[in-house]
Amino acid sequence: MEVSRPTLAGTLVDDAAIAGGRLGDYVALLKPRVMSLVVFSGFAGLYVAPGSIHPFLALVAVLCIAVSAGAAGAINMWYDRDIDAAMSRTKGRPIPAGRVLPDEALAFGVTLSLFSVMVMGLAVNWVAAGLLAAASLFYVFVYTMWLKRRTPQNIVIGGAAGAFPPMIGWAAVTGSVSVESVVLFAIIFMWTPPHFWALALYREGDYAKAGVPMLPVVAGKAVTRRQMLAYTVALVPLSLLPSLLGSAGLLYGLVAAVASVCFVLLALRVLRDHSDRAARQMFGYSILYLFVIFTFLIIDRTAGGMAFWPVPVMG
Repeated sequence: MEVSRPTLAGTLVDDAAIAGGRLGDYVALLKPRVMSLVVFSGFAGLYVAPGSIHPFLALVAVLCIAVSAGAAGAINMWYDRDIDAAMSRTKGRPIPAGRVLPDEALAFGVTLSLFSVMVMGLAVNWVAAGLLAAASLFYVFVYTMWLKRRTPQNIVIGGAAGAFPPMIGWAAVTGSVSVESVVLFAIIFMWTPPHFWALALYREGDYAKAGVPMLPVVAGKAVTRRQMLAYTVALVPLSLLPSLLGSAGLLYGLVAAVASVCFVLLALRVLRDHSDRAARQMFGYSILYLFVIFTFLIIDRTAGGMAFWPVPVMG
């Protein structure tokens, strides 16, 4: 006879069901929605990098970025299971809901993390593998275990972990880190605070209940709104640097300028409009913004990049 016991969520679940879990629960541990943005920016970095890489190795590199990001997400869920259980947004995740045991989630994340770094190093190159390992370690130890519960600057500093993928993709092709790839890193790094603070504005109560010192909880919503505007304004010139450095052309530059100005306008709206609706709209747009930026890096590269710059007519 199977024995039942209370889960973290207080429900009764068969031991066999807890131990085995379900495939969908293990996929959920990988945070697939977050992973999609990570994978896309990593692919963009790989695609726009100078040089060439065999299509199969390119696929391996992108898969390694995806698996590593998912593995870090699983370890994050293991460590933050107490916070997740306290927040309405996250209490249905596999660990606090009792569908996956914490030790199983940790083993799952660590195994995938080590596997992805080793495959990247052996199949592609060790520079890309080193960056992949650095991103995972930074997310787990610096952001999750150190910053998240201690400082309202958790997102500002911890955002570096999510900014690594385009630099990893670039290194997969070139075997090096360049100014151009650092700029792609900087764009995501500067984008991260207004993105997450927009979420924190309308989820402030959840974070306060869980004891997470997000900026709106510690410094108040007015300060948060001003900081969001400052970061979006600083993002405008950063977003144009790929065109100015020659790694992208005029098409990308025009789209980046328009998209960035729209981002600033939304930040100004959030500054004036204190409703949750304004914050939700900025959060939604922030995701679209990053997809647009990296999509047009790819389109620009495909169409010839510098061919979009006007060429003076010689008389």
